[in-house]
Amino acid sequence: MKIHEYQAKQIMKMYGISVPNGSPAFSPEEAARIAKDFDAPIAVVKAQIHAGGRGKAGGVKLAHNIDEVKYFSSQILGKVLVTHQTGPEGKKVNRLLIEEGSNIAKEYYLGFVIDRDSAKIVMMGSAEGGMEIEQVAAEMPDRIFKEYIDPTIGLMPFQTKRMAYNMRFKDKVIAKAQKVMMDLYNLFVEKDCTLAECNPLVVTVENQVMALDAKLQFDDAAIYRHPEIEALRDEAEEDPKERAAAKASLSYVNLGGDVACMVNGAGLAMATVDMIKFYGGEPANFLDVGGDSTVEKIAEAFRIMQSDDQVCSVFVNIFGGINKCDVIAGGIVEAAKVVGLRVPVIARLDGTNHEEGRRILKEANLPMVHAVPKMEEGAELAVRLAAELKAKRAEGKEA
Repeated sequence: MKIHEYQAKQIMKMYGISVPNGSPAFSPEEAARIAKDFDAPIAVVKAQIHAGGRGKAGGVKLAHNIDEVKYFSSQILGKVLVTHQTGPEGKKVNRLLIEEGSNIAKEYYLGFVIDRDSAKIVMMGSAEGGMEIEQVAAEMPDRIFKEYIDPTIGLMPFQTKRMAYNMRFKDKVIAKAQKVMMDLYNLFVEKDCTLAECNPLVVTVENQVMALDAKLQFDDAAIYRHPEIEALRDEAEEDPKERAAAKASLSYVNLGGDVACMVNGAGLAMATVDMIKFYGGEPANFLDVGGDSTVEKIAEAFRIMQSDDQVCSVFVNIFGGINKCDVIAGGIVEAAKVVGLRVPVIARLDGTNHEEGRRILKEANLPMVHAVPKMEEGAELAVRLAAELKAKRAEGKEA
């Protein structure tokens, strides 16, 4: 789960990390009222969306007076920002962060993520703050420093000191930088984060160490333990299909292609996505129905997949274990009745009750459903039928 920058800063402040004085605003008038209380000569007007690259897209402005705060706020609110992280459709700005300007002496990068190869939290730091960390990793990998944290003992003081020296903090602020590292680590662990990032983390002319920008992401599987985090959710920033899938206990990720996938198990889902790519197609989603499927759940999965206008075929690839193929087949038939099938459906059912499942589909005699015995055959057919439907749509010949 993602939250906005201003929300991340509020949480960081609770953990003792310094952040600029600021508040969210939902109108130009509210933005002006906030800025009137600032002591600094410059106010920063920042678009709040769940994506990076806002500055380059015109979503961050420096205002030198209240009139400029109102003007920039009116220009940014309601604007659709297109960045390298939003995709071509962009994201609409519905809220702003109005902050006091800071006297920046030097910018740094500090972040914590989970490294799955080592099964440890890793602290990353760089003196190249303000840049996309992916760009630094690609162009200057030697300027990113890492500290792998033993989960049994946590982040140690010697690691924060080594990181501070590697990042070339000046002696007079090293202790402050170490404290920020420890505070951010504690936040990461206690709030079940998957990402905690300050980019940039800055040292001011007054020798403050401050999170000028903040990003926090949380483990969806652990949100139930943090109702205070769940309360920060902004549904306008989330894919409505992913929200609907979560409510139906389905694991869904939108991938943007035209061949929808419905599978059981993450391993089979990844193999299915790879197989579609192998045959020249583009997966539209990652959808795992889990191990407790019902007819109603399968029908809901079809409703979600077909709500994506880009989808031109659906590949149902099930290897039944706990899931029973006859239940999956019944769900497909129910989806045809309740939701309607507007794209070709390729069904490969194998495993528990697969013969009964195939019989159900055969007797239903659904013209849009194509049953196949093998995964490879199903993937190839799904890609081919998607391409054919896509071509028909382009010509305006879709039935």
